[in-house]
Amino acid sequence: MEAGGANSAIKVMVVDDSRTIRRTAETLLEREGFTVITADDGFEALSRMVESEPDIVFLDIMMPRLDGYQTCSVIKSNGRFRATPVIMLSSKDGIFDKARGKLAGSEQFITKPFTREDLLEAIQQHVHVSK
Repeated sequence: MEAGGANSAIKVMVVDDSRTIRRTAETLLEREGFTVITADDGFEALSRMVESEPDIVFLDIMMPRLDGYQTCSVIKSNGRFRATPVIMLSSKDGIFDKARGKLAGSEQFITKPFTREDLLEAIQQHVHVSK
């Protein structure tokens, strides 16, 4: 993917209670030309989704108040966002976590720390870009 141009039309939401993780993902993705929306927990993510209608959501599993599984379930139960790809982020790489993410409706599971390539591959795989 090239920076700027077509990518700026793609809105990526990053939801993580770690400011460092949000900043890292935001910097990496903005450098590639994406529009990035961040939220620090599930409740903020849900309200920001309504405002911004992201094309893809990177969602941390372990968050206070509303965890990633619960947030993903709410996103997927909403007709307006059912087709929005949700990529779970976790520092744990367990089969149980991956299975639970699938049950909640997520499309993919990325183990933290993630790389620039992890994020870009997920976007390429799940967001259909018209050239």
